[in-house]
Amino acid sequence: MQTDDTDTTLLGLLAENARAPVATLARKLGLARTTVQARIERLEATGAIAGYTIRRGQPAQAPLRATVLVSIEPRAGAAVLARLKTLPSVEQVHTTSGRWDLIVILSARTTEGLDATLDDIGASKGVKSSESLIHLTTKINRA
Repeated sequence: MQTDDTDTTLLGLLAENARAPVATLARKLGLARTTVQARIERLEATGAIAGYTIRRGQPAQAPLRATVLVSIEPRAGAAVLARLKTLPSVEQVHTTSGRWDLIVILSARTTEGLDATLDDIGASKGVKSSESLIHLTTKINRA
């Protein structure tokens, strides 16, 4: 599908606020409301827009976040993943290539909670080693 600058701008506006009224989008784009509605429908039909979602706002107390790089023993992947699924602070687990086998994304409300989860990961059967990276400041967030 070919997209033009107007489609790109429209996609950017929808990324900022997917619930923006079509009339508001039309005003910002300098187009008729029906033209914008037709463009949205075309973008949906061609897969350029796969769906709409929410972005969570900042909770009252922003969570502490960390990335944990995990090296596991051979053939221990299933057991380690099963253990990680039981830890409520674990948000995501990705497999990777290279020196580390897994990338684990954590979120906790307190440093104690984060520390306990890091200890649980390190003590998990099948974990050879781990390295934790505590997130400090988000500089770019396109989520």
